[in-house]
Amino acid sequence: METSKVAPRGMVVTPHHLATQSALKVLRDGGTAMEAMVSAAATIAVVYPHMNSIGGDGFWLIVPPHGEPVAIEACGAAGSLATPQLYAGLDKIPSKGPKSAITVAGTVGGWEEALRYSQDCGYPRQSVSKLLADAIYYAENGFPMSKSQTDKLALQTEFEGDSEFKKTFVCSNTPPAVGQRFCQKNLARTLRELANNGLNSFYRGPLADSIAADMASLGMPITKSDLANYTPVRKSPLRVSHKHGQIFNLPPPTQGILSLSILATLEKLNIDGQHEGEFIHAVVEATKQAFVLRDKHITDPRYMKVDPNFLLSGRAISETAGRISLNRASEVGKATGPGDTVWMGVMDSRGFCVSFIQSVYHDFGSGVVLPKTGILWQNRGVSFSLKQDHIRALKPGKKPFHTLNPAAARLSDGRVMIYGTMGGDGQPQTQAAIFHRYVIQSLDLQSSVSAPRWLYGSIVGDNTCDLKIEDRFDQDTIDYLKDLGHNVVMLPKFSDTVGHAGALVRHPDGMLEGAFDPRSDGSAAGF
Repeated sequence: METSKVAPRGMVVTPHHLATQSALKVLRDGGTAMEAMVSAAATIAVVYPHMNSIGGDGFWLIVPPHGEPVAIEACGAAGSLATPQLYAGLDKIPSKGPKSAITVAGTVGGWEEALRYSQDCGYPRQSVSKLLADAIYYAENGFPMSKSQTDKLALQTEFEGDSEFKKTFVCSNTPPAVGQRFCQKNLARTLRELANNGLNSFYRGPLADSIAADMASLGMPITKSDLANYTPVRKSPLRVSHKHGQIFNLPPPTQGILSLSILATLEKLNIDGQHEGEFIHAVVEATKQAFVLRDKHITDPRYMKVDPNFLLSGRAISETAGRISLNRASEVGKATGPGDTVWMGVMDSRGFCVSFIQSVYHDFGSGVVLPKTGILWQNRGVSFSLKQDHIRALKPGKKPFHTLNPAAARLSDGRVMIYGTMGGDGQPQTQAAIFHRYVIQSLDLQSSVSAPRWLYGSIVGDNTCDLKIEDRFDQDTIDYLKDLGHNVVMLPKFSDTVGHAGALVRHPDGMLEGAFDPRSDGSAAGF
């Protein structure tokens, strides 16, 4: 568990071993890291449906061998019918059902944009049918149910009766058991259409018409025109300068600013991590300050009133650090809630590194399955507010706030690191833990991912903002945190409450190192 995987030509890490193998196969066949990631993304959309889907969103952070990193924002906006009037009488958007499935799914468009970027870099494209072959097979012929999926399915209580969700995921009155073969025939047909007609057929053409008809029949506020008007966006990532190099993350509407702010604040506070309790306290307090920043400023960038780069300026970081006490827990900075996601990483022999996230937000997203296509739709739109004076007020065509934020770093010694995790509010905290343990504390990469972690925030069924920590921490660390005023709640030894993380490192000599999270069903593999 504590030994990283190392290989010279290609390396992949995902939270499901079948997705790892899909990406590895593409790399072995000469594909780029971008192509390998599309294959992994398609497979994991089938075999980890509680965490992600082609009915969700995705974000890419690509670090090329030379030149500037590139971000791909593959998230959709609120549908043209998603008006405040749709929610008359409600104080918030429902978390499940058609009124939660209100934003266009961007992930498939992101796949296409990543393949276009690969082609722009001078590499011939592998066929979509080849990249989606594994996903189609697993949807058509089945895959073994993971414990993660069965556990999340057991928590779904809002889909009684003869719903499409129940027909798709429960199949009968008894949910599938761990290891049982599970098929998604309608989804297989949809993936085959994408393979035959191109990824853009999700948004325009007969498949898009079928998707739009399903959405209309279910009362979802997304129209055929909303699908046709969707376009993924290439952007420059945000960055901060660190004494160990440059750290990159995604700009708004994601919370990438938070992840960068936390690491910059730790550096400003001179936290070296030699004292575990002090390290965790400092990360949690920096996280609380970042949550304040997030709730005040972060939304669709078209509606922001401050330049995101200013929030990462030396002045802003100094002010943030100055508000933190290393001797006492504060009461500021509340969490927004849990989120289910997959983070994956790929490095190829050409020098490309891809840090990638794909999500439906909550467990099984909105719970809405489109009858004809078998697509499970996300509920990312629940992050909108129904208060019209709120920074994240719902408006048709507006993009929702995203917890998703894949990370990367170019270190001063020549190493390139990509890393990330699932977990909503936990993403910035886990990123800080992994980066700090590997780069600052010089732990082995696998140890940096496997080591005990924590989550400040709420989880499904528990809206309290406690400090939840795995019980592998020593008692001195636990007592130290309690003495500082943290409300500590213990978690099991390897709890997926703290996320499914991963990391890859390209060393200056060309060797590629990978670490997966034992809390997941994943693997790191190379060749």
